[in-house]
Amino acid sequence: MNTHTLSVVIPAYNEAATITPILDKLRELRLPAGMDKELIVVNDASTDDTGHKVEAYMQQYPQLRLRYFVHETNQGKGAALHTGIAQARGNYLIIQDADLEYDPREYHLLLKPMLEGFADVVYGSRFMGGQPHRILFFWHSLGNKFLTFLTNMVTNLNLTDMETCYKLFRTEMIQSLTLREKRFGFEPEVTIKIARIRGVRIYETGISYYGRTYEEGKKINWKDGFRAIYCVLKYGIFVRT
Repeated sequence: MNTHTLSVVIPAYNEAATITPILDKLRELRLPAGMDKELIVVNDASTDDTGHKVEAYMQQYPQLRLRYFVHETNQGKGAALHTGIAQARGNYLIIQDADLEYDPREYHLLLKPMLEGFADVVYGSRFMGGQPHRILFFWHSLGNKFLTFLTNMVTNLNLTDMETCYKLFRTEMIQSLTLREKRFGFEPEVTIKIARIRGVRIYETGISYYGRTYEEGKKINWKDGFRAIYCVLKYGIFVRT
């Protein structure tokens, strides 16, 4: 395992419109302190042109450290993350959605407390700091804050954005967890299980957010919110492993 490599795990389902632009951003990204990066794309059985675009990108940029995995059947974002996490070889690991809602140029904000030796885990919060945020759905925002509140109750943390995509981990730490949730329940499950690691140091930093509407491709809905509540109660109270 290279101590100077960041593994970027990219779950993708029907992201043909944005997968090439996000890969461009990641290819052009320069990390601090001379860090290398590896990109891990997990195609969760997309039915659009996502797969062809990733394969074409790999042929166009063969020097790019891009590893590609395909699920034969759609299993969910959490399952795609399980695959990517298991395959990571870097010393640090960050989750990057395949859309354009989050800006990889802000990795340095999350890496700073990690590289300076203060943090083991860093969350990028959409609800703190002075970065730009697209104004979208009131009930969606309220739901995020409610889920974060419930998660804080069962973990004794004071996060402001548990549901954020941008989660940075020490790779051996995230790989040590047994993760079960295959869809959007991944977020509360990983947060609760990370919080239980003895001595873990969790930090949070403000990030920007360029959110999408459902017409633009946003996928999470109210059913996922109820599943997340169930997962908070399940892993926070009833299941300890």
